[in-house]
Parts: sequence; structure tokens; C-alpha cells
Amino acid sequence: MKPMDNDQIIAIYEDASDITRKMLAAARASDWDLLVEHEKACAARLAVLLSDQPIQSQNPVFQQRKGALIRAMLDDDTQIRMLVEPWLVKLTTLIGSARQQSRLHQSYNAM
Repeated sequence: MKPMDNDQIIAIYEDASDITRKMLAAARASDWDLLVEHEKACAARLAVLLSDQPIQSQNPVFQQRKGALIRAMLDDDTQIRMLVEPWLVKLTTLIGSARQQSRLHQSYNAM
């Protein structure tokens, strides 16, 4: 198999960057199922880079574009985390409360 060229690599990063923007939109809309769906698509897209062993280009234009796309994805990821973390805390609290209620219910029913 022929290694990927710069255009193919940039296309993958552009696709992944588009997907992270969709992930951010889903997080802003509290659409957690869609967020997960997009996250899986993004991971699959980026996995291609690991499996196909792309050529490491020293082209400065390529490096700048690749860097800009990676920074954009990281910025989106930071914003997504800021939106998701409070929801995860709330979910953890709800799960903990449900477990505590279940234990109390089991204790009283055992008597």
C-alpha cells in the first residue's frame, strides 16, 4: 500500500476538524447521543493516520495547515469538555443517589 501524501493527510485532518465542530454543536445542544456518534466518527477518521503510516512531510505550508487544524480540534475539545463535565458531575450525583436509595430500600425490605 502506498503511503498517504500531504493532500490525503490534510483531508483527514479537515474531516476530523469538521467532525469536532459538529461534536461541539451537539454538546452545546446537550445532544449527548449525537456527541458520542460524532466522537466515534472522529476517532475512526483519525485512526486512518495511525494505520496507514503517512509520510512525514517537512513542507512548511503542510505543517502550518496541519498545525492549525490540530489546534482547532484541541480548542473544540476544550469547549466540549467544559460543557460535558458539569453534565457528568450531575449524572454521577444522580447515579450515586439512585444507588443510595436502592441500598436503603434493600435494607428496609430485609427487616
